Amino acid sequence: MAPVTILDVNWTGRPRSVAAALLESNGNYALIDPGPASTVDNLLTQLRAHGLSVANLESILLTHIHLDHAGATGALVRENPHLRIYVHQIGAVHLADPSRLLASAGRLWGDELPRLFGDTLPVPEQNIHALEGSETILIGGKKLDVLYTPGHASHHVTYFDTQEDIAFAGDTTGICIENGPYIMPATPPPDIDLSLWNASFDAILSRRPAKLFLTHFGFSENPPEHIADFRKRLHEWSSINLINLKLPRSNPSWPKPGRR
Repeated sequence: MAPVTILDVNWTGRPRSVAAALLESNGNYALIDPGPASTVDNLLTQLRAHGLSVANLESILLTHIHLDHAGATGALVRENPHLRIYVHQIGAVHLADPSRLLASAGRLWGDELPRLFGDTLPVPEQNIHALEGSETILIGGKKLDVLYTPGHASHHVTYFDTQEDIAFAGDTTGICIENGPYIMPATPPPDIDLSLWNASFDAILSRRPAKLFLTHFGFSENPPEHIADFRKRLHEWSSINLINLKLPRSNPSWPKPGRR
């Protein structure tokens, strides 16, 4: 098995929408961003295709707690109560009690929430390992450095694989389908912060990764070019949004769900 394997969870029947990353080192296994609860069965099928089950996993590493990245976590812990769950400390409380997270998502998705994201279960507090950033996580012989990379979300981290030189960037470096030509910003309310996002780009670039791994979707092979293009597009989108909303540039607020 490769050190890093893409598991396509086929969200809403669409391939290349949500990718979980399966990590292997010396017979030890971990997942980064297992996807939403609605795709747990697809994830299990993907694991079985590699001769694995949830019982073989030691850890789940979450870039952030948005439902399309982390919603399956509680269901997986129910299957394997020994799983270690790594998440930024700001998101840890909402992983243990997802009621506020689900209420916020419900404002965006309404009656479509169960179909899109399934039944998001709480994660027992004893399984949660809260991160600040700057930690190192061991998966077998593999070292993953934790970078705090807010901007898309206040609780966002990036995991840097020091052996493979891969930055598992979640949504910090946008949406791009397998090295495709267009990078789309992922900008859900409420806590977008462009100044923090710029600093997060710089933190990732400072590690000089050979590749980026995007949950949406797969590898990007030229991180400096990718991040430069995405940074430009993100600021262009911000300028358009500010003009439309007639908001001052010094306070880049973002519309609440339902606001016109």
